[in-house]
Amino acid sequence: MNVISEFSLSVFLAMSLMSIELWTPASSAGVLIITMLLQSVAAVAFIIFIVFRLMGKNYFAAVISEGFAGFSLGATPTAIANMTAVTQRYGPSPVAFIVLPLVSAFFVDLANAFIIQWLLGFS
Repeated sequence: MNVISEFSLSVFLAMSLMSIELWTPASSAGVLIITMLLQSVAAVAFIIFIVFRLMGKNYFAAVISEGFAGFSLGATPTAIANMTAVTQRYGPSPVAFIVLPLVSAFFVDLANAFIIQWLLGFS
């Protein structure tokens, strides 16, 4: 199962990166770079000062924080890849692999559905 999940994640990330057309947003590269830098700084600050502290300042919190970094700057597969890299080096954290995919894939999608419907009600 682990081999299949690693292979699937690698294929997904490779296909995603290969399909990016970098020449399309070239006219707004400056704005995109500033936006990405601000998002990165905000994500790092939120992870260090909020997520890590609220999760308990232990190994579980470190793995969840790394997963949140991948999720906030990418998507759920990026978060899982980040957590996998950490746990391969420092040891397993099975609870983190249950919590983060549930929260990022299920609850966030559910919340987005309600928020989008609510925002569409204003138009």
